[in-house]
Amino acid sequence: MHRFLRAVGFSNIKSRRELDPIFGKVMAQPDKKRKIKLTNNCTYTEFAMEVGPQIGIALRGEYDEKGFFYMEHYFPYCESRLITSCEAVSVNKRVDTNAFTGMCDDLRLGISMIFYLQNAVDYLELHCADNTPHKAKLTLSGLSLKGTILLGVYHDTYTSQTQKIRSLHRNYLIARAKDGDQEAIDDLTIEDIDTTAKIRNRIKSEDLYSLVETSFIPYGSESDHYSILGTIVNWSVVTNTFTNEEVYQMLLNCNDILINVCIHKDDLLGEPMIGRRFKGVIWMQGHSDFEKI
Repeated sequence: MHRFLRAVGFSNIKSRRELDPIFGKVMAQPDKKRKIKLTNNCTYTEFAMEVGPQIGIALRGEYDEKGFFYMEHYFPYCESRLITSCEAVSVNKRVDTNAFTGMCDDLRLGISMIFYLQNAVDYLELHCADNTPHKAKLTLSGLSLKGTILLGVYHDTYTSQTQKIRSLHRNYLIARAKDGDQEAIDDLTIEDIDTTAKIRNRIKSEDLYSLVETSFIPYGSESDHYSILGTIVNWSVVTNTFTNEEVYQMLLNCNDILINVCIHKDDLLGEPMIGRRFKGVIWMQGHSDFEKI
């Protein structure tokens, strides 16, 4: 059983047998169907069906030469319609299945962001070796099993403009540091030391989450899991058409990166509102448009 089924509104499914009718409908009435011929005897196929706005279940498997379908794996998904990044994306195949993870180096994070690739067939159509960088438009989303709503942090106009300027300057330094500029590396090191000193002084009298407005941190042993703290830009309640369970969809601004996060209504502590913040662990997913920009 996929443990993130709950995040898209399938909280009461306890066995594979209960999933079979859903799989049958996904294959019979898919909203999306993509396929690619890998060999003369094998056609790799992906079915996807929405169970609510921007949420659904996808199946992947192979058709043999006789037309029999062998399902390899399935996964719940949440989609985003906002382009998050236009950086180079590298894709690698997982060891056990024909599932793929993507990796993108975004200057706003300062780390390599790893995500589960939703559109595997588009990648296979490139017919290229793994770990080959491709310029792509990337949209990011995430599924969460537990989260908390925190109050937002107020900024006046001057503070907001100052933060934007600092962020742009830091991104510039990171870009130079990646190219081996020692002066930029030294400037970033000094900046981090100064920030650490300020936090140590302020943490004595202030709450941690008034100092740290957003965060994006790798979580656990899974490379595509992250502990995030992000500001809610927009949110809505979505109903799963199969189960009538309600889930929250929240568009989060996390380190200036927009992520659409889906979580079961019963798993969220607090009430989401624009300007408040979401804190939780997400399974990161991404859709990469590999066409030339």
